[in-house]
Amino acid sequence: MKVSEWKKQLEGERQEKDRFFMLHSQSPLPIEDRRKLGEGLDYFPPDPIYRFELELDEHQDKNTLKISYTRGEEKEFIKWGEFRFKIGSENCTLQVYKNDPGEDRLFVPFRDATSDKETYGAGRYIDLEPDRHRTADGKWVLDFNVAYNPWCAYSEAYTCPFVPPENWLKIPIRAGEKKYSLKKNQEEGS
Repeated sequence: MKVSEWKKQLEGERQEKDRFFMLHSQSPLPIEDRRKLGEGLDYFPPDPIYRFELELDEHQDKNTLKISYTRGEEKEFIKWGEFRFKIGSENCTLQVYKNDPGEDRLFVPFRDATSDKETYGAGRYIDLEPDRHRTADGKWVLDFNVAYNPWCAYSEAYTCPFVPPENWLKIPIRAGEKKYSLKKNQEEGS
């Protein structure tokens, strides 16, 4: 896919998400905050250096990991595999999880050096679906430009898994969704 096509697709997906957050009855935003959202959520500009086509190094022994949630509960996830990639001169590894061995979707939670500064403090997520995020040659598209905040970033009505320390990156990932701040959106809209 050409960079211009990729950017256009990404911008369209962001606009669709903004509309959902402002208008849909299942939006995680409280009703009173939806009208104040202004131009939509805050994102880093699209940057192709944060988009990778990678082999998934599937773990032979698929161990489970208990992950804590924001309200104190725990849930077991299957450590399915890992992605290895390089950003600048930094070698990075992210563990990939599944809720159930039969599901196709992969879950990639991560924290990075922007967490709690420019992005949500508890970390962000990337979901990978085989029909949307696999190349013709079977590689996975790991695109940090689609990284999103969990719904607990918008409302205390939700509970979300914390990012396991094994997925804390030391480098900044300036791609995807930024920290949600209704105050910032209100100031820009005034």
